[in-house]
Amino acid sequence: MRTLRLLCWNVNGIRAAYKKDLDRLLRQDGADVICLQETKATPDQLPEGLRSVPGYHSYFVSPEERKGYSGVCIYSKAKPNKVIPGFGQRRFDSEGRTLVAHYDDFVLFNIYFPNGKASPERLRYKMEFYQEFLEVAKRTVEGGRHVVVCGDVNTAHREIDLARPKENGKISGFLPQERKWIDDFLAAGFVDTFRMFDPSPERYTWWDMKTRARERNVGWRIDYFFVDEGLRPKCRDAFIMPEVLGSDHCPIGLVLEI
Repeated sequence: MRTLRLLCWNVNGIRAAYKKDLDRLLRQDGADVICLQETKATPDQLPEGLRSVPGYHSYFVSPEERKGYSGVCIYSKAKPNKVIPGFGQRRFDSEGRTLVAHYDDFVLFNIYFPNGKASPERLRYKMEFYQEFLEVAKRTVEGGRHVVVCGDVNTAHREIDLARPKENGKISGFLPQERKWIDDFLAAGFVDTFRMFDPSPERYTWWDMKTRARERNVGWRIDYFFVDEGLRPKCRDAFIMPEVLGSDHCPIGLVLEI
């Protein structure tokens, strides 16, 4: 048996976060896998300290067209058997939102899910992205593999997961159809790992920087680690790291015993 520590963080710009706590996290935390979202940079735009982190294999994906937008990366101590960008459908993969790393014990999905606030069209795209991913995740489990999913899902699931649910009931990120998708995802055999260990309120992962909401802890929990039901017994801890700065999100973590 071995213990794996996995971290996930929407850095809202990897180069800016690197000047703050990301550098220390990469050098000192010791996590086995670190998944980042919203990197907003291609590998050639990164300083050497981000392109090549001692002790880690590095994998990056960026949008095909828009510079300074989206993007995810994985730093992994163990070299995955393979790493695939996207789901295999260009309309969902062209924005550089997904890396899929295949390990011996599980398949890791690192995803920056779309935000639906900009327009009805983007909300529709978000919901279609959600549905496509649900099918991909189910097929992966049906194919005999365990699944770990991490990323910025851009939706708070229940009222306990945001500070002001009544005021945000008609805002993308807490719309009934978005919340129902998480219901459907859990019903399909997946687990919100944080709620396995911490049922308490006021545990958030994102705060509006414009209103200095972090200082008042007026936030949303929109970043998640999910696993398939088969991995539930292997989960030893799931946690949020609000003390880590450098983004409007904070890192989250999962500890597995494999």
